[in-house]
Amino acid sequence: MHVMQYEITLPADYDMGIIRERVATRGHLLDDFPGLGLKAYLVRERGDASPVNQYAPFYLWDTPEGMNSFLWGPGFQGIVNDFGRPVVQHWTGLSYEEGPASGSVPGTATRRRTPLGEGIPPGEAVADAVARHTRAARREGVVASALAVDPRHWELLTFTVWADTEPPAGAEGPADEGERFRVLHLSAPGRGRLGAGRQW
Repeated sequence: MHVMQYEITLPADYDMGIIRERVATRGHLLDDFPGLGLKAYLVRERGDASPVNQYAPFYLWDTPEGMNSFLWGPGFQGIVNDFGRPVVQHWTGLSYEEGPASGSVPGTATRRRTPLGEGIPPGEAVADAVARHTRAARREGVVASALAVDPRHWELLTFTVWADTEPPAGAEGPADEGERFRVLHLSAPGRGRLGAGRQW
């Protein structure tokens, strides 16, 4: 599993209805894209628990060929043409889980970044993170969740899609889930091929 995201930060007075219309008219184009496990079309809006307006699509690829086909093809070129070339963040997938609400239409997504502490063997730290991720994915309201790592910066990333517009309060609480996004559309042609559990 390959994890990818780019963030397009927009002016404070930008009409986010333009992004909503873009997703409404073009989002379906990736509903059967080869190699794509899941794409969440995400936005954050200034004043809605966010300091910025942002369009931030998030991808889980089940093949590197699919990711490459998108990045070097017309899909990503459309982003470049309209917004300039964004930095594409990329992580190595560690774990994927379907949640109790896997059949629901998602309303919210959360992204949490956690430094992988020094002094702990990387394999041990990652194994512990995968075990925690498996437990966390069983929480009420979780549609699906992915855990990934950036070995360049030794940072873990947890991405969770929720059935509701707000992550439910739990033992950790919504504040601990990290940054929140609205899900405008979910393309998931290869969701079933992402597997379950750890990715090695």
